[in-house]
Amino acid sequence: MKKIIVNTFAIAAIIAGTVSCKGEKKNETDATTAKEVATVVEATKYRVNTETSVIEWTGFKPGEKHTGTLHLESGVVKVGEKLSGTFLIDMNSLTVTDLEPGNGKESLEGHLKGNAKEKEDHFFNVAKYPTAAFEVTGVKDVDGKKTMEGNLTIRGIKKNISFPVSYNVQGDAMTLTTEPFTINRTDWGVNYGSKSIFNDLGDKFIMDDIELKISLQATKA
Repeated sequence: MKKIIVNTFAIAAIIAGTVSCKGEKKNETDATTAKEVATVVEATKYRVNTETSVIEWTGFKPGEKHTGTLHLESGVVKVGEKLSGTFLIDMNSLTVTDLEPGNGKESLEGHLKGNAKEKEDHFFNVAKYPTAAFEVTGVKDVDGKKTMEGNLTIRGIKKNISFPVSYNVQGDAMTLTTEPFTINRTDWGVNYGSKSIFNDLGDKFIMDDIELKISLQATKA
C-alpha cells in the first residue's frame, strides 16, 4: 500500500509540473508558412551590435527548466514608414546559464549543440546548421501593442511567427525588445524527447515549448 501511495504522489507531481509549465506559456506563436520579406524603400539603416544584443531562452521539463542565451552573428534593421530587418543567429554561441561549469553545464550545452557522437541530431546540430535566421515580414498593431511578424529559420526549416515587440530610436542608437514569447520546437524538426512525437517516453520527456526573449541594440550605419 505504501508503494502505491508513493507512486500516486510521484505521478501527481509529474502532472502538476507539466500543468505548471504549460500554464506559464507566454505569447504562444502559431508557426505558419513563410511569407514575403518586408521592404522599405526610404529608410535609415541600423547595424546590430552583436556583443550587446542577446536572445534569452528557456526550455522546460516536468517540474524543472533550463535557461540560456544566444547571440547574433550579424543583423541589420531599416526604419522608415515601415520596419524591416534581417538577422543571423550564431548557434555555436548557445550557452546554458542556470548550471555551473563542472555541474552539468558543458554536458547540456554539448547535447543541445549536437557535439556528442550519435547525438548530433537530437537538438540543433550546429555543425550542420551553424546559423539560424530571422527576417521581418511586417509589423502591425494588435490590441494596442506592436506585433512583429517574421520568418524564423532553424535547421533549414523556415516558418513565419509573430510576437509583441517595441522599439525606440534616439539619435544614432536604436533598441528593439520583445516580450517573452513561446515557439514549438517540433515545428522546426527539433523532436528529441517530445511526447507529441514519441509515445513511449513515459515521464522522460521534454516540453515542446521554448520561451524566447530578444533584446537588440543597433547603431546607425
